[in-house]
Amino acid sequence: MAEIVLLDGGLGQELIHRSGETPTNLWSTKVMFDHPGMVGQLHADYFAVGASVATTNTYCVHHDRLEGTGLETQFRGLHVAALTEALGARPEGKRVAGSIGPLEASYRPDKHPPHDVAVPRYAEVARELGPHVDLILCETVASLAHARAVLEGAKAAGKPVWLSVTVDDEDGSKLRSGEPVAEVCAIALEGRAEALLANCSAPEAMPAALTAIAGAGLPFGAYANGFTQITKDFLKDKPTVDALHAREDLTPEAYARHVMIWVGMGATIVGGCCETGPAHIAELARQLRAAGHTIV
Repeated sequence: MAEIVLLDGGLGQELIHRSGETPTNLWSTKVMFDHPGMVGQLHADYFAVGASVATTNTYCVHHDRLEGTGLETQFRGLHVAALTEALGARPEGKRVAGSIGPLEASYRPDKHPPHDVAVPRYAEVARELGPHVDLILCETVASLAHARAVLEGAKAAGKPVWLSVTVDDEDGSKLRSGEPVAEVCAIALEGRAEALLANCSAPEAMPAALTAIAGAGLPFGAYANGFTQITKDFLKDKPTVDALHAREDLTPEAYARHVMIWVGMGATIVGGCCETGPAHIAELARQLRAAGHTIV
């Protein structure tokens, strides 16, 4: 049996559900100012049900994402708030991953800035996170150019870097850009990533993605979302999650069955993304242990 790193579940959607507030284009980033302690409680809930890694609520904290929101001057303050919430909830022996989300927009490789623009922006975030976290998690990477830029920028943290790509919901062998997932392997190795993952895509797409990323020879895994699909409306400028809909069939038990298939393929880093919550991670921890795996 294997040693499995169990990531947490989604932050954004769960925080929106808990706050009861209308989603904004910052998803739930602003909740850290409006509801201090709510993020930390969610981190604590994930740890309590078995997660071994908390992911900071910094996915959307980029200067370009803050433009026009009234929070333009809060780049550093939002990072400090997110780090405080995660580190305050961490039990002894558990880890915190610093999240670096996409510049400009999720699932929009066409909007990703040129390499010489993107690298320093990612590096600025990495420097904010690096001194305080155990590793950097570059999330929802939608193109090969995005992968190259975020890996180069993330080096500024001086911590291990994990790279996680988002794939086509119907064909998991392709990135959202349409490029082959398999071509990420060489980029990950060149950029010295220490793990290669797939995230924020349909669970049914993950086996094909995992087959492709396993070729890098790095520790690999996945954490899927619970959306019915990434709609065209969501791919507009500064979208909100009102354009997305949660699947009704992806119960904690159903989600865990998907993840156990990935583990059977050799995945050793698993968890949940958008529209998964503590109940999903609790059931996943239960099934992993019942199968004889050790959560580390």
